[in-house]
Amino acid sequence: MRAIVTGANGTVGSRLCEYLRRLGVEVVCWDRDRVPLDDYWAMEGFVRSVAPEALFHLATASRPTGRPNESWLVNYEWTSELAWISRQLGVRFVFSSTAMVFSDHAPGPFTVDSVPEAPEGYGYEKRRAEERVFQQNPEARVVRLGWQIDDRPSGNNMLASLEAQMRERGRVEASTRWYPACAFLDDTVRALLALAWAEPGLYMLDANERWSYFEIVRALNARYGGRWHVEPTESFVFDQRMMDDRVVLPSLKARLPELR
Repeated sequence: MRAIVTGANGTVGSRLCEYLRRLGVEVVCWDRDRVPLDDYWAMEGFVRSVAPEALFHLATASRPTGRPNESWLVNYEWTSELAWISRQLGVRFVFSSTAMVFSDHAPGPFTVDSVPEAPEGYGYEKRRAEERVFQQNPEARVVRLGWQIDDRPSGNNMLASLEAQMRERGRVEASTRWYPACAFLDDTVRALLALAWAEPGLYMLDANERWSYFEIVRALNARYGGRWHVEPTESFVFDQRMMDDRVVLPSLKARLPELR
């Protein structure tokens, strides 16, 4: 098998590449400097030359270069073109979206029938990209992800955020009334590969059955020797959980037995 991965240096992309290579998959990472994301024919030529079985589109505008409307270009326009190219070339297309397509004011938990309504920013761009993907390629798989949990305190994952808060503030504030969409990173990448061969459509990956952010942080703190000063708050009230019984990830409790 051969696969193209965009966003291969990101939190999810780098781990997906590791996982695919362990399985013997030939991974080709998309280099935006060599294959510009606003040159359709260069992009189609690149995908055609690689001839992958699957294209995992995980990239975001995480490293701005100063181009006008760069976030929209990366999150929406590039996604649209890749969905179309994948359709034309018969490549399985997996696009990673986000739980942030729902605003903080929407009533969760969410199902695949919940209507995303993020009015601006990253969540807005991602929800518009979801719509565009299915217009361009009805055979695509769109996968909404929550916050990733990993033992490596780097990148955009929960552990890295907790370490940063402790360094900067000397404490970690964790809401008892926020129920975040989240999952362990290794479980997420395994599911992404499996979904490349699932029925086309929209999927949501979330391992949080019932725990608040405070409960999750407290359990992680116990795992890592109590090195954070965790303060419970009620400053953020939101049930972000995503329910999709077609994709069952291991429960947070299975991966984090310190949860009560």
